[in-house]
Amino acid sequence: MIDLRLLREDPDRVRASQRARGEDVDLVDALLAADERRRSSGSRFDELRAEQKRLGRLIPRAEGDERAALLARAGELAAGVKAADAERDEADTLAQELLLRLGNPVHPEVPVGGEDDYVVRETHGTIRDFDAEGFPALDHLELGTRLGAIDVERGAKVSGSRFYYLTGVGALLELALVNAAIARAVAAGFTPMLTPALVKPRAMEGTGFLGQAADDVYHLEKDDAYLVGTSEVPLAAYHMDEILPAESLPLRYAGFSPCFRREAGSYGKDTRGIFRVHQFDKVEMFCFVAPEEAEAEHERLLGWEREWLTALELPFRVIDVASGDLGASATRKYDCEAWIPTQGKYRELTSASNCTEFQARRLRVRMREGKTTRPLATLNGTLCAVPRTIVALLENHQLPGGAVRVPEVLRPYLGGREVLEPRENGSDPAGGAIGS
Repeated sequence: MIDLRLLREDPDRVRASQRARGEDVDLVDALLAADERRRSSGSRFDELRAEQKRLGRLIPRAEGDERAALLARAGELAAGVKAADAERDEADTLAQELLLRLGNPVHPEVPVGGEDDYVVRETHGTIRDFDAEGFPALDHLELGTRLGAIDVERGAKVSGSRFYYLTGVGALLELALVNAAIARAVAAGFTPMLTPALVKPRAMEGTGFLGQAADDVYHLEKDDAYLVGTSEVPLAAYHMDEILPAESLPLRYAGFSPCFRREAGSYGKDTRGIFRVHQFDKVEMFCFVAPEEAEAEHERLLGWEREWLTALELPFRVIDVASGDLGASATRKYDCEAWIPTQGKYRELTSASNCTEFQARRLRVRMREGKTTRPLATLNGTLCAVPRTIVALLENHQLPGGAVRVPEVLRPYLGGREVLEPRENGSDPAGGAIGS
């Protein structure tokens, strides 16, 4: 959540942020009114309680009519205190509800607009010309089928659409990617973490995933628990309700977890293959830093993502995501998009988000400097979202006939293999046909 002092001192900035996000601007004035009501009822409660205490000292010494008048006034004060207390609690509850609906104020340099209004920051690598090389580019599903690496038919049979199996070399490729990514994260100073896939409502709400993103989340009603869509959630909540010494910062974690997403609103999009699926594995970077370090840490996260995609020898670009596509928690977000040859366009592979103090305030994660405490800043960045990375690797490194070259960074994790060769009998590791 945002700092209420910012709302009181600069409401126009918050209104402008809401407008840039395409969110409800009237929410700002409703929150200001609730906050003012809370503070005024709180002041009235304090005044009436002070008078109550004063009368409490006078009544034992009073007699006759004076005592009767004081007792009558004491009764009025008791009713007034009770009413002021109830109004303060009601206003506080409303203010907190409204506060949770406000997004993080957008960074002033973020491009304003929707999904297509991003700004390209930089471009890396060379896009291959398959026509010039003399063979047509195959898409990742055709390549994965020839390699015996991807089985979407049995995934759909067992679990439904947008589920899949990684088989044989596909499974080995995932393990290679995860191990290589974790190794790079550890070398950069991150602590590796294996995180829970189920979290309590407060953890999900605290990271900002129960607002506009709620439709994309899997909820287990019987347990009142949520399947995480990213290990950002359990990593952010790891220090929930804790005060961290300033000298311990920055804290950097690299979490590996399964991720579950309903992909609400994406029906009909990316239905072929494993680009957009309901379950996948991911290595996520997460950082706790002092607020004044947040922008520099954001650039560092982007730098680690850039180095990883360069090591995978993928052509990619970095975009500054537009305000309407940020998500509630981020004040600014950079996406790295890899070139997908058969789609003829760049597609998101990683994101790096600066959430400033937004999540820390909601989760009550603070830092101590001397005798003072204050909220710290949180940031997150994808290092390796496995299925999309496999899509980009297969398509960009394919060779004539359906083989795929392995980039050097992954070879130590694949037994030194330099090329993935197609299977003679297709993709079925059992050698049978579905439905037989």
